[in-house]
Amino acid sequence: MHFEVPKVRMHSLRDFAQHYFMIVLSILTALGLEQWIEHIHHRHAAEQASAQIETELHGTLDSINNALADNAHKLEPLRSLREAISDDVRHGVPDPQINQHIREMKDHFVVSVSWPSFATQAWDVAVANQSAAWIDIDRLHKYATAYAAQRDASNWVTHDSTITLNGPRMVDLRTRISLGKDVDPVEFLGIVQQMINTSAETSGHLEQTAKPIEAALAKPAS
Repeated sequence: MHFEVPKVRMHSLRDFAQHYFMIVLSILTALGLEQWIEHIHHRHAAEQASAQIETELHGTLDSINNALADNAHKLEPLRSLREAISDDVRHGVPDPQINQHIREMKDHFVVSVSWPSFATQAWDVAVANQSAAWIDIDRLHKYATAYAAQRDASNWVTHDSTITLNGPRMVDLRTRISLGKDVDPVEFLGIVQQMINTSAETSGHLEQTAKPIEAALAKPAS
């Protein structure tokens, strides 16, 4: 910041004081104006970043809700299969008849899980251009928590989602059933239950992931 000091001859101490005061006032005014402009810029950047982040989070929340509805729909046939075969076993139906029942319902013997898309571009941009630093601290914390929940869910589905599912045995049973070969009904039910648990646990993680996103999008009470 540059100031051109006017070259005037001082005739008295009073003239000097007035001249000095005007210089200081000019400097303070310029500094205050600069800070005000910077504050307006930061506020605008924060509002723009918040709007983009919330649009992104709304899209993620919609994707989660769609995945939850789809998973619930896909899980019903598998549960129907479990109940039908469990009922056969409880009533002492001979294994050959149970296997016939299994073959009739073999199309239900599928685990299919929908997973939402987690977008993070708006958050990444806000962090990269430092506009996130100008967002209200409480709101920023909610945003960060929402995106952290998404990362945790992605890590879970990548590393732990099928840890309780005996995938090779499931494929083996599907192969035997498709070839018309008998399987052990109790073992079959165990694999079916694993498939149900995997699907239900996935939906449970999605429900937990949705909560901090909903909190981040909730409008403060007026």
